[in-house]
Amino acid sequence: MKKIFLYTLMFTLGISCLISCSSKPEKIERPNILFCIADDAGLHMGAYGAKFVKTPAFDRIADQGILFMNAYTPNPKCGPSRTAVLTGRNSWQLEQGGNHAMVFPQKFKTIMETLEEHNYHVGYGGKGWGPGDPGTINGKPRLVTGNSYNKFKKTPPAKQMSSDDYAKNFEYFLSQNTENKPWMFWYGSREPHRRYEFKAGVNKGGKKLSDISKEEIYKFWPDNDTVRHDLLDYAFEIEHSDDHLGQMLALLEENGQLDNTIIVVTSDNGMPFPRVKGSEYERAAHLPLAIMWPKGIKNPGRIENDFVSFIDFAPTFLEISGITEKESKMASITGKSMTDIFNQEKKYERDFVLLGKERHDIGRPNNQGYPIRGIVKDNFMFLHNYETDRYPHGNPETGYLNTDGSPTKTWILNDRRQNGHSVYWDLSFGKRGAYELYDIEKDPDCLNNLALEDNFQGKMNELKTLLKKELIAQNDPRMFGKGEIFDNYPFANKDSWNFYEEYMKGTSKAKTNWVNPSDFEEKNFILKK
Repeated sequence: MKKIFLYTLMFTLGISCLISCSSKPEKIERPNILFCIADDAGLHMGAYGAKFVKTPAFDRIADQGILFMNAYTPNPKCGPSRTAVLTGRNSWQLEQGGNHAMVFPQKFKTIMETLEEHNYHVGYGGKGWGPGDPGTINGKPRLVTGNSYNKFKKTPPAKQMSSDDYAKNFEYFLSQNTENKPWMFWYGSREPHRRYEFKAGVNKGGKKLSDISKEEIYKFWPDNDTVRHDLLDYAFEIEHSDDHLGQMLALLEENGQLDNTIIVVTSDNGMPFPRVKGSEYERAAHLPLAIMWPKGIKNPGRIENDFVSFIDFAPTFLEISGITEKESKMASITGKSMTDIFNQEKKYERDFVLLGKERHDIGRPNNQGYPIRGIVKDNFMFLHNYETDRYPHGNPETGYLNTDGSPTKTWILNDRRQNGHSVYWDLSFGKRGAYELYDIEKDPDCLNNLALEDNFQGKMNELKTLLKKELIAQNDPRMFGKGEIFDNYPFANKDSWNFYEEYMKGTSKAKTNWVNPSDFEEKNFILKK
């Protein structure tokens, strides 16, 4: 009887399998993608415990999705960070694409170009990729983030803020999807990029200097009214960006698209303050990230501690849209899809991220950059500075051009000039040693360099070895004695070439309106201790 029952069961299962295998598989609905990237916002979101910034939309994404605690950009400057997002490759794998304000290499296809080829409706509002020249294809400008949707404007809440009506332009983008395709929209908030209207946070945002706790002022700045006002103005701009995100969420709920839209909210680099944006320190490269996708994330409301890098966005978007890397025809992708995290599978488990930069803004002799490579692992950050005779944020006589002009920057420069104090100047603008090692759990401001301490030589050598191994595997030119190639790539703006030499002669045509005229030191600048 047992044998007869077993044969009957096997026959029944076989018939069932034949029926199910012969039927057409259920069509999977490809999700929409709303990618939100603020310009120069650090970890100042309510979900991360920020007290002087209110971000209800970001906090909702985190509460109803996943809040990532260890998300890093490999290169904390607008252009190269966004290039990493679009290509899934690290800066040192992108030729001139790893520099700031460059011509986008034609050979590196972007995720948004790929999605459009595979029947997605794509576009951007606000700031897309940049700054730089996207180049051309067949004589036409490349649309590396799709068509621009910046049609609608409104009076901004403060001077210097963008007049783009981001939410209205997103609504218009959706209305143009007449074929009802899946879509990807790049919401590039221009805030909190500088400039700011000084004291707008207090005068127009209803904030108070006392809203900022002493612990929220990083130790490489002074705690004074100038810095506090600067921080509140920065907060006011983040809240403007978050408000438009909230309007976009409401629109998606209203039209029934929220459930199958993956919403990614992040920033391109840290805040535009001294020793942050353009550096490779923890406050510069460690960025906010929250992802919500009601149909695609298991057990939402989670906190994720695995390391993710900006190079992981492109492969994630490929996978969820059902496009293989081969079908995409993109250059080989270094990042890895985050869908295992969405599905709560254990095989993702990345335990380190790589960092690196080459040339950012202009301002050094011979168009030189400030090359760094680094790694974050086991609560430690290791950095290798390759050209220690150079100033990290640009030469003093050309205005420290890799640090945006700001009240905080002006205060630090004047403190050295007028009072002879160099502590804050050294931290933000002074030269550095070849190796830096920080315990970022205990010292997130990266003030206590452990690289020369005997007790940490083993850890430093371990990280140095792993970093070199990974960079060699990724064909980083600097690992093969060819690092100078990055300084020889052209700028998108031809007037920027040989800026240092032309400025010193008084013949430069390049504009440097991202800094203040007072940022420039005397042309015979000598640092006096």
